[in-house]
Amino acid sequence: MFLRFFTELRQAKVPVSLREYLTLMEALDRQVIARTVDDFYHLSRAALVKDETNLDKFDRVFGQVFKGLEALPGEETVEIPEDWLRKVAEKFLTDEEKAQIQALGGWDALMQTLRQRLAEQTGRHQGGSKWIGTAGTSPFGAYGYNPEGVRIGQEAGRHRRAVKVWDKREFRNLDDSVELGTRNIKVALRRLRRFARTGAAEELDLQGTIRGTAEKGYLDVQLRPERRNAVRVLLFLDVGGSMDAHVKVCEELFSAARSEFKTLEFFYFHNCLYEGVWTDNRRRQDRIATWDLLHKYGQDYKVVLVGDATMSPYEVTVPGGSVEHWNEESGAVWLERLTGVYAHAAWLNPVPERYWNYTPSVQIIRQLMSGRMFPLTLSGLDAAARELAR
Repeated sequence: MFLRFFTELRQAKVPVSLREYLTLMEALDRQVIARTVDDFYHLSRAALVKDETNLDKFDRVFGQVFKGLEALPGEETVEIPEDWLRKVAEKFLTDEEKAQIQALGGWDALMQTLRQRLAEQTGRHQGGSKWIGTAGTSPFGAYGYNPEGVRIGQEAGRHRRAVKVWDKREFRNLDDSVELGTRNIKVALRRLRRFARTGAAEELDLQGTIRGTAEKGYLDVQLRPERRNAVRVLLFLDVGGSMDAHVKVCEELFSAARSEFKTLEFFYFHNCLYEGVWTDNRRRQDRIATWDLLHKYGQDYKVVLVGDATMSPYEVTVPGGSVEHWNEESGAVWLERLTGVYAHAAWLNPVPERYWNYTPSVQIIRQLMSGRMFPLTLSGLDAAARELAR
């Protein structure tokens, strides 16, 4: 079973190594956890999953491989009101089943037997006709059958059951194939962060203090500068027109970027980069010349442009092609200048990648960006971060 678990994780594209599998087996041999399904789930997840984006895939595989395993006694104890059970019985049981219950002593005798067996049972049980468990003929267990049954632990109606932790799939929104969210974007952007020690020496250097004390024979307290986020980002956001359909995801990206990067400068443009951008989204407010940006911000900045790149090809290639004003130089010229100054640049496109080949302007801008156009998905952000971090 464990080998099947390992191979199915690999087939689900969860990068699990043999060393991690052996670590899990060693932990089981040393009995570092209690022998419960829930404890094994948490142990195996900690040992086998290295990246948050794979947690949902892990949950799906775990649920598939260990399908049918129930929580052990005490894990899903629920107090069910007796009058609620009576009402459920009246709704779902046939007249014949109700008559059988009466023949066995009625509801009072049934509930008394239930309390007695719960008190006597001390372990998990599956099958059989007496103990409370699964797949048997006990009147109280889950997934079995008995006309006087009180189905403790099933999924719906009479078949109620507490949802197992791996079936909850609390990490499904971390999968790199699902819709973006602010938290998920933060996880993807962290690959881009780089820390450097800057400022005054105010932080205790514990390792240096220990080393210096050992070498000198007396307490030698050493200080060092704090580690600060050293990544600087210029963010250009396309607004208006066809980008109105992507406002939500752009807001999430903007929110995540502001929280992840200490030094972030952002600007707006429409369709393509020209001789001017603005910092107020009410259009043409607080305009800044693009030339000024190229001279103000150093070459160590990372540049990220966000837009669907969907427009007339003339808006990119021809002077005067802008739909809003007369541009003396084409958008292609300004993009070449931008990428010429900033070697680390990427374009994020919210349109699914499978549609890019149908839009000539997307192909033109992708070529101007030297192929550095990425879809605005978690996997696309991860690829863009890898490119920018080179």
